[in-house]
Amino acid sequence: MSLTSEKEKTTVHTVDIALPKGSHDVNSLRHADDVKLAELGYRAEFRREFSLIELIAFSFSIMGVVASVTSTFSFPLVSGGHVGMVFGWLIPSLFVLTVAASMAELASSMPTSAGLYYFAAKLAPPKYSALASWITGWANITGQITLVCSIDFTCAQMVTTAIAVSTDGATVLGAGATYGIMLAILFAHGIVCSAATNILARLNLMYVVVNGDVIIVGTTIAAIVALLVCSGDNKVSTKDAFTLFENNSGWANNGWGFLLAFTAPMWTLTGYDSACHVSEETSGAARAAPLAILIGVAGTAGLGWILLIAASFATSSVPDVLATTLPLQMGQLFLDTLGKKGMLIIWSFIIVVQFVTGAAQGVDASRVVFAFARDNALPGSRWWKRMNHHTQTPVNAVWLVMAGSAICGLLGFSTAALTSLAGAAVIGLYVSYAAPIFLRITSGRNKLVPGSFSLGRWYMPIGIIAVAWVTFIVVLLLFPPAQSVIAQDMNYAVVIIMAVFIFASLSWIFSARKWFKGPVRTVDEDVVSRFDADKQS
Repeated sequence: MSLTSEKEKTTVHTVDIALPKGSHDVNSLRHADDVKLAELGYRAEFRREFSLIELIAFSFSIMGVVASVTSTFSFPLVSGGHVGMVFGWLIPSLFVLTVAASMAELASSMPTSAGLYYFAAKLAPPKYSALASWITGWANITGQITLVCSIDFTCAQMVTTAIAVSTDGATVLGAGATYGIMLAILFAHGIVCSAATNILARLNLMYVVVNGDVIIVGTTIAAIVALLVCSGDNKVSTKDAFTLFENNSGWANNGWGFLLAFTAPMWTLTGYDSACHVSEETSGAARAAPLAILIGVAGTAGLGWILLIAASFATSSVPDVLATTLPLQMGQLFLDTLGKKGMLIIWSFIIVVQFVTGAAQGVDASRVVFAFARDNALPGSRWWKRMNHHTQTPVNAVWLVMAGSAICGLLGFSTAALTSLAGAAVIGLYVSYAAPIFLRITSGRNKLVPGSFSLGRWYMPIGIIAVAWVTFIVVLLLFPPAQSVIAQDMNYAVVIIMAVFIFASLSWIFSARKWFKGPVRTVDEDVVSRFDADKQS
């Protein structure tokens, strides 16, 4: 993996525009981005307010490592205990890097907010281009909306956990109150995500300055140090921290029980396709998007692993932490280690991270809905593709995402709510990630025009590993959390996925195949011809 040299770019990257000699200002860069977008078939409709650092911040904010580890701590506790914490995170993270690298190459070549379903359409055989785009787009939208819901649901759980701790257990809110808090968070995110692009960009820059230095680095390091230092003599030995295996999953087979720990990192390491979906709002998108994807995934995976190693040392009794009455088990670990005051201090920062993570994911999801509607692929597309004249953002798409998330949030009344929401989000998103990668290594081998980031000859082995991993993880996440389940604690991910699959399939068979042609050009050919003439003059 390497950034292609300038010489290579002049020979293979045929869509670059020649900037005036010595011109490196932002306006020239944005003009080049708009030329590239026009050659991909789209008219520039967004203001390019995101810089490289802001896009990286956006990618980090969607994965929100410290809050994500906190939200999903129950998965490794149940599925392997200490081994689940350490290796249940490390193993999937390594495989996810292959998916991220393959996606980064595609994002560099085709920087458009249509993202994955555009990639699939361009890399598929012409006969199946529209179908590939249809499948990828619906899978991605399913994952995007359920990811917003799962983030905001766990944010609501964090709030109820804080209330329970602050009242010494006197106030324990149930599923109804948690759902109400989630609705309030969704409404707040709807307001934030409807803001103008320049405001969103500044908010994300603030996120990287504040959260990058204080929360993602500061709070994560503070949590690591606190867990290691404040646990004192209650720490387990190094051998136990890395090798003690405890199967509390309800599955008789220890190996299968351990595999279910993979849910935590797979849910955390999602949403990094956001760099693709806001590329039309980014300056220098062909370079910025792949860097944001790779830095976001690698940084989140590394920080999350270190935090979980610290948690493994601090967890003296896995059964005791699992037996907590708090909604989130990490809250109990912090309470046991730091005491009430210390726990509430660090918990407040984690809630802020999760709130910002949900806002960033809301922006991402709304851009996906807008792009798919722009190609007339959604019921009521004419409403969802409208741009607000004042903010220059797809406000209607934002509120569609929030409404869909509120409906999915009804799963919060089941005991396996997070398992269901996390599973649906991961399956939807990773199917949409794998589809264009699969096409890249099959029918699209000779179709891709490399951008500034290219995998070179390594695209094939990396792509094969990525597709094989996604196939495995999709099957894994459809299974229930235990061998024997009742309706209340079953994994409803399969219900969500099958409902969307049936709707999308019937829509394709009876209607869409007759009119849906994949990505729709919004610029005329003569506009691109004028750009080409400008390049040669």
